[in-house]
Amino acid sequence: MENCIFCRIIKGEIPSTKVYEDEYVVAFKDIKPVTPVHVLVVPKTHIGSLEGLNDGNIENVVHIHRAIKKVAEITGISKDGYRVIVNCGEGAGQTVFHLHYHILGGTKLNERLI
Repeated sequence: MENCIFCRIIKGEIPSTKVYEDEYVVAFKDIKPVTPVHVLVVPKTHIGSLEGLNDGNIENVVHIHRAIKKVAEITGISKDGYRVIVNCGEGAGQTVFHLHYHILGGTKLNERLI
């Protein structure tokens, strides 16, 4: 997707602060963090949202979840806990239509989600 900002980050056309990368995903710091640790995990395959998952690309979820665990370890939040959020669709607050998971941590989070 030519105009997808995350695809452009994956290609190296837009700079980012990478935390982790493998052949399937890239994880980078959010440019507007809401917690001390706020990292996005993005599959290298363009998938618009959770709704875009299908039998042909569902294996990306496994790679994303492996990366989430690694990012939590790298950033030092695995011991104290962290939150993982996926927004699906405009009504849920998704602003970039490339599947991505937010990893939030580095501070005590309460149970409220909104």
